[in-house]
Amino acid sequence: MKKENPFTITFGKQPNKLIARYEDTDRIISTFNADNAVSQTFLIEGIRGSGKTVLMTTVAKKLEEEKDWIVINLNPTMDLLSNFAIRLNSECNSKPELLSKGFNISAAGFGIGVNGEKVDTDYVGIIEKIFKELSKKKKRVLITIDEVVHDDNMRVFASQFQIFIRQDYPVFLIMTGLRENIDLIQNDPSLTFLLRSPKIVTGPLSILQITRQYKEIFEIEGDKANELANITKGYAFAFQALGVAYWNHSDGKLEDALSEFDELLDDFVYKKIWTSLTSKERDIVKTIGVDEVSTGDICKKLSMNNGTFAKYRDKLIYKGVMESTRYGYVSLALPHFYEVVKYF
Repeated sequence: MKKENPFTITFGKQPNKLIARYEDTDRIISTFNADNAVSQTFLIEGIRGSGKTVLMTTVAKKLEEEKDWIVINLNPTMDLLSNFAIRLNSECNSKPELLSKGFNISAAGFGIGVNGEKVDTDYVGIIEKIFKELSKKKKRVLITIDEVVHDDNMRVFASQFQIFIRQDYPVFLIMTGLRENIDLIQNDPSLTFLLRSPKIVTGPLSILQITRQYKEIFEIEGDKANELANITKGYAFAFQALGVAYWNHSDGKLEDALSEFDELLDDFVYKKIWTSLTSKERDIVKTIGVDEVSTGDICKKLSMNNGTFAKYRDKLIYKGVMESTRYGYVSLALPHFYEVVKYF
């Protein structure tokens, strides 16, 4: 076994060991690489820790390896439009072959120079000038924005991005975010074009792939690896967290690894998820407990009618906390969620 733990619980970092979402990755890349792309945007949504950033990063790295792509990663807490202009300018200046001879840019000074003549312009003007140059070289630009929120900054940027698309510029966009934040952005009256954007929901990872990775990394029997994989329920962060914990306690008891597993889930994810739930939603979660339970039993224990419960059920499923695999029954979708939140 390797001395260095191959798993990571650092959000935003590409794990050394990850479960590839081949279908989703191929779908985005093939769409963006098409001669006439049916969409120039993709939205990736899901609960915290579901692998949204990893999927976007995987796509960005694969496209960055192709000679015709430029990848610009933006911070949603900064002014998106000006930040994009500055980063695009910096990327092009670092690769002189991207622009025509004599073409130089000074984004900080709002200046564009062609053959020694400087013309003052704004950030949008700078971006458009660069796009025109890149179009001549058949280059494409991918913008990635992680954990977007619905605010004026995003509204201005997305509105301008729509204009770039109308002008047939070679620019593409991937955004990740919590489901509620993505929905707010899509339903903004000024950003209705995003309603037509393909959306990917980061659901559970393949238990088969998790089993195979655990078996190989920990050098254990298939049944034991499958037992560990099923504990994660396919939840992306749980795959990493249980990997970290089991690596640290591989020579000890599974109970010790599960104890650390619960602590990692608590510290990194579950506290935030729990605080996002209403008081009644929390009551329902604690009533469900560890195993699958009938909706009738929940209603009886909480003195709630079926119609009222149905509304809360839909909200909890929407938030990625609850699942219903058969009629009349529900269970918690997140691994060890009850084991952690029962102490809250």
